[in-house]
Amino acid sequence: MNALFPQGSTRKAVIGMVHLMPLPGSPRFGGDAAAIRDAALRDALTLAEGGVHGIMMENFGDVPFFPGRVPAHVVAHVTAIAAEIRRRLPDVPLGINVLRNDGRSALAVAHAVEAAFIRVNVLSGARVTDQGIIEGIAHDLLRDRAQLGASDVQIFADVDVKHSAPLAARPIEDEVADTVERGLADAVIVSGAGTGKPTDPQHVRAVKAAAGEDVPVLIGSGVNDRNARQLIDAGGDGFIVGTAFKRGGDVAAPVDAARVRTFLQSLA
Repeated sequence: MNALFPQGSTRKAVIGMVHLMPLPGSPRFGGDAAAIRDAALRDALTLAEGGVHGIMMENFGDVPFFPGRVPAHVVAHVTAIAAEIRRRLPDVPLGINVLRNDGRSALAVAHAVEAAFIRVNVLSGARVTDQGIIEGIAHDLLRDRAQLGASDVQIFADVDVKHSAPLAARPIEDEVADTVERGLADAVIVSGAGTGKPTDPQHVRAVKAAAGEDVPVLIGSGVNDRNARQLIDAGGDGFIVGTAFKRGGDVAAPVDAARVRTFLQSLA
């Protein structure tokens, strides 16, 4: 698929999270935009030093999140920071997630800075979330990607996404099929109930069975060096790691290179 999933490789991709501090315009913005950029760059460099295979950046501090499109100033700041990370780490695949579900802005940022992938929480279907009902954006996002000629920007889409509930219960196999076959996701993400919450191996197994061998399945929350092997055995092809890489396991703390190295060593 790309540098994260080399053809024929058995390596499990590890993507480390760069959680942006509250951006200008958000309720918790601290008044220093340069400090946000510096913290993001520090975390990105630490992740790379620890040996991750990719990095994903998101506007994690911008609570409460917009359910759909974010303001232009958010896109501008995310783009500026992403461009700086790309400049410093040109060989590390970068991903963009614009919370809560602004995949179209994430794609625009990714295209502008030559990032490798984006994450979309609700690509297909609809979910009840703390932002209300969020509806899938595949019909707009895939047309944006075609118009931009950005087919090299991969779309990683959640199924049964965290911090949400279905409008009506559906078999996970059906949700995966719709996300891949009708939403045209390049990879799917399966998570626990919330940020840092463990992902059920049985859930992973069901998602992988539905996705098939050609569609990577990423674990999106709650992974650490103690449960990673179990999740691989269940069918996980890679991991998106945030909390476990932070100092003291605190999602609000800086990335700790020693924790990153320990996790990577557990997969060796």
